[in-house]
Amino acid sequence: RVRALDIAGVAATREYRRYYPAGEVTGHLIGFNNVDDVGQEGAELAFDHWLAGEDGAKRVIQDNRGRKVQDVESIRAARPGRDLALSIDLRIQYLAYRELKAAIRDNRARSGSVVVIDVNSGEVLAIVNQPAYNPNDREQINPAVYRNRAATDLFEPGSSIKPFIVAAALGSGRYQADSVVDTGGGFLQVGAKTIEDEHPLGAVNLATVLAKSSNVGMAKIALSLEPRQIWTTLDHLGFGQVTASGFPGESAGLLSNYSHWREISIATLAYGYGLSVTPLQLAHAYATIGAGGVSRPVSFLRVDAPIAGERVLEERSSRTLVHMLEAVVTPEGTGLRAAIPGYRVAGKTGTAWKSSAGGYSTDRYLAVFGGVAPATRPRLAAVVIIDEPRAGLDDGGDVAAPVFSS
Repeated sequence: RVRALDIAGVAATREYRRYYPAGEVTGHLIGFNNVDDVGQEGAELAFDHWLAGEDGAKRVIQDNRGRKVQDVESIRAARPGRDLALSIDLRIQYLAYRELKAAIRDNRARSGSVVVIDVNSGEVLAIVNQPAYNPNDREQINPAVYRNRAATDLFEPGSSIKPFIVAAALGSGRYQADSVVDTGGGFLQVGAKTIEDEHPLGAVNLATVLAKSSNVGMAKIALSLEPRQIWTTLDHLGFGQVTASGFPGESAGLLSNYSHWREISIATLAYGYGLSVTPLQLAHAYATIGAGGVSRPVSFLRVDAPIAGERVLEERSSRTLVHMLEAVVTPEGTGLRAAIPGYRVAGKTGTAWKSSAGGYSTDRYLAVFGGVAPATRPRLAAVVIIDEPRAGLDDGGDVAAPVFSS
């Protein structure tokens, strides 16, 4: 209709538009460009300089109509954009997307995230969120949906942090898997706060404290350790700092220095309150345990050469911890529904109650499961977060663990 007006100087021209073949499945990871093909979110933004190349410049002679007559000299050579190969395994990415979407629907949850990392290389094999969006449909794009929650959103990890407190205990040399912790009648008074377990366990070994997810046992362990030992372990595992991924908008989380800790903050830290993490950070920490205590940089780019990494935990302690976490995924533990037929699995459930005015909610929580598989020689580390499930299930073992298994 505009062209039919035949207005002098007004014309139409064809332009290319970016098309994303995987659509919603990789939307949060890939991101999108604007109309001028400049990256706005995700990998499109992070690697825009890599993909775009650089214009060249030269001096020329033109005629009076602006047509080039002769090249005079080259001022700057053009640099073409480079190919970019991401670390994502599209099969795993799709499965993670499908299973998370089903879990959010079935549990009538608010949102959720899944991160899967290759233990041997640090490559992110899958990173998905719900609700998702299709970058090919610009009407869906709004800030509330397109942020990559797995890298940007913070949460208190609840009991999914307990393996790393146990790692500090094992590293101190004061505890072994069979060390006995007296949880008494399932109550522990710390200052004005009463910490309690769902069921009293009495005197049990460290492995049982982890398998049964005893808050009292974990608090007693943490209070027996030097605060610096706990902080150093968590810091070396990457908590309180951004990963090496370079993903735009990634959050560092919150891990206050041990010099600010009080007795009650140490006790509650032991079962996942008083610090904040991202799903990506938590998955990286589980990958480090799976790698025998070697921390490898998180990468969204394909890694072709072997990555040496940095040792942050003793190998013996890490192997012991993985073995202890296998007990969680048994009928005696809290994460039976994370089991995978034919494979040995190690992991930890978490139920993190969300903060509200003046304290914590009694009906809004995050269900968490983090772990590695196969436990005999870990290759994959994964973390599942389900935010505010409303289907009446109890905890991360009921809600998040089945997604991990699938």
